[in-house]
Amino acid sequence: MELSSSQRKTIRHQFDSFCKKILREEYRDCVREAQRRLQYEISFSDLSPQELDHLFVIDDYSIGSYHFSVLGYNIPVKDDLGAALATLSEQKRDIILLSYFLDMTDQEIGEKLNMIRRTVQYQRTSSLKQLKKLLEGKANDEQ
Repeated sequence: MELSSSQRKTIRHQFDSFCKKILREEYRDCVREAQRRLQYEISFSDLSPQELDHLFVIDDYSIGSYHFSVLGYNIPVKDDLGAALATLSEQKRDIILLSYFLDMTDQEIGEKLNMIRRTVQYQRTSSLKQLKKLLEGKANDEQ
């Protein structure tokens, strides 16, 4: 069955009309979706730093870190510093950890470890010198 030229023209117009209607409705759907997103979504650049901090988690695995126990506190120390602290005597290490990781004063450390403040200060400064030598030696080895 052969279609006449007027029938083909009618079919073509109907098809064009159908396509325009579909595209118009698709456009309206896109506009509605964009408006809905504007109501419920916000750009990352519009978030405050505090809000951004709640959007991610950084996994921190204790591989390569050292764990020291001082006065019931478990203190993780990473990499080279942990290795250097492990070389100190237990008393010197405890003084360094209490001083720099738990923010205790020499007087507080002395009370906790039954030492006088002057001894704590001496042990701390000598430990820091020893740590400095160890860490500088490692830094020189890497260069």
